[in-house]
Amino acid sequence: MASAAGTPVDDACVLKFKDLKSKRKYKYVTYKIDNDCIVVANEGAPNAGFDEFTEALPENDPRYAVFDFEWETKDGCKKSKIVFVTWVPDTAKIRNKMLYASSKDKFKRELDGIQVEIQGTDFSEVEEKVFLDKCSGH
Repeated sequence: MASAAGTPVDDACVLKFKDLKSKRKYKYVTYKIDNDCIVVANEGAPNAGFDEFTEALPENDPRYAVFDFEWETKDGCKKSKIVFVTWVPDTAKIRNKMLYASSKDKFKRELDGIQVEIQGTDFSEVEEKVFLDKCSGH
């Protein structure tokens, strides 16, 4: 499937997302554009922590990611939302930034069930507190 920007999405991308969403096989999945195709970069085990997720984001290279974010409300209810992350660090090459920006919307539509979106350009924008604020509506 080619996107509007002409960046095809590898079938494994959607399959891994469905495994995360429906079967909870993964805590997160990261994606990269490789040879002008969106492919799976890596995935985190169901018990992976938030730190493992941020460590999977390269310092100087963009990624897309989905994260099954879980938290507890003030009254003790456990909640979870699937968060789509666009990771485009300030230090990434201009061409890569443009490629990820132009492919994002089409790719996100392929992943049915995204509930929250976060964009990060440095690690302070993808901290656990940011996810909590976005997901809990604070």
